[in-house]
Amino acid sequence: MKSSMVIPDSPVMKMFDLSGRVALITGASGWLGASLAAALAEAGCRVITASRELDKARESASKLPGPQAGNHLAVQLDHLDEASIHSGFDHAVKLAGHIDILVNNGNKGTNRDLYDVTGQEFKDHLGNAVGYFLLARRVHDHAVASKRPATVIMLGSMYSLVGSYPDAYKDIQFASPVAYHTLKGGIVQMTRHLAVYWAKDDVRVNTLSPGPFPAPAIPREMVRRLSEKSPLGRMGQPHELKGALVFLASDASNYVTGHNLVVDGGWTAW
Repeated sequence: MKSSMVIPDSPVMKMFDLSGRVALITGASGWLGASLAAALAEAGCRVITASRELDKARESASKLPGPQAGNHLAVQLDHLDEASIHSGFDHAVKLAGHIDILVNNGNKGTNRDLYDVTGQEFKDHLGNAVGYFLLARRVHDHAVASKRPATVIMLGSMYSLVGSYPDAYKDIQFASPVAYHTLKGGIVQMTRHLAVYWAKDDVRVNTLSPGPFPAPAIPREMVRRLSEKSPLGRMGQPHELKGALVFLASDASNYVTGHNLVVDGGWTAW
């Protein structure tokens, strides 16, 4: 494969069409993951949902819409376990025949902040980045062996770019975890590094960094405080990530690699 290949022009809506492609996404049953998986499916992609729990992955796949509805797949894959990464990826390829798109969305969180996190807990959280890399490398090697282009999308965060506001968390819950900020900053830098090395193999690597998208369990007072920090004056809804994800996964972004696409309501523009 040659990254210098000429990409023919095509109608703009066709550029976003993912028909005939297969995507593997981790964390597809989560607050953001469900919308990300649905976006790929709605764009025509056949989606393979991955989870540490196979039943959960199958349930997520069964709910996905789009032209491939009823034909989506599921695999058991723990992105924090190297053996599971390899077995899960191999099974995904066996089921689908090939993988064109990887969305590294799975995340094992931490509720320990800078005041009480232990060294081991910090290391464990950074293991998410190790899993992202190992899975991305499998996709790269698969693409090279099969002589097909591929795209890798990492999930970052606005906190890969800025610190959090201490007053948003005060007297409500623990501070935004330092390990999480470190993780997300590292993912953005890993994206840049892999992108420049893998460009020659027609494997694009980008990061999608959401801003404030609080799950329903987040205290309402915190949501109110966070909304005041946003230029748009509100929090994001999971479906508002769909367009950005399909852009990065599709031919619409053929000349985009090593980029961190931030969808944050203007949060990082202050």
